Amino acid sequence: MRGTPQQIIEKYNQLARDAQLSGDRVATENFQQHAEHYLRLLGVAQKEQDARREQQERENRERQQERDRERAKRQERESNGPGDDPAEAPQPDVLEQPEVGDSGLVETPESQQPPKPKRTRKPKAPKPVADAPAENTAEEQPKGDAPDAPEAAE
Repeated sequence: MRGTPQQIIEKYNQLARDAQLSGDRVATENFQQHAEHYLRLLGVAQKEQDARREQQERENRERQQERDRERAKRQERESNGPGDDPAEAPQPDVLEQPEVGDSGLVETPESQQPPKPKRTRKPKAPKPVADAPAENTAEEQPKGDAPDAPEAAE
């Protein structure tokens, strides 16, 4: 059988009436029992659905009451005006700058001395460019070629 529980119940009731008209008491009783079974299932399902609906309504009412309480608290705070909370106090639009010399700092001997002049660096002298090949020095000459080198033992 297909359909909603109510459609199934109506179908079995119709079958029970048809069986009764044809004089079949056993089939009539069988179809009536089937209809009653589905009627009980439908009743249980409706009770569960009603219980779920009531639970959801209860939760919705509790949430709404909480929102109403929060809204009332917020309106009460707003109606009381600025309280002890500094965040709710009026704030200045522009930060006032102290006058020159009135920075609020303590005068020290260092602050009274004139500033030291900045040191500048002297430009570096350019490196000499070697155009001519450098002469061989005594250290660079091969040992056998030295003119004043003593000759090896003869």
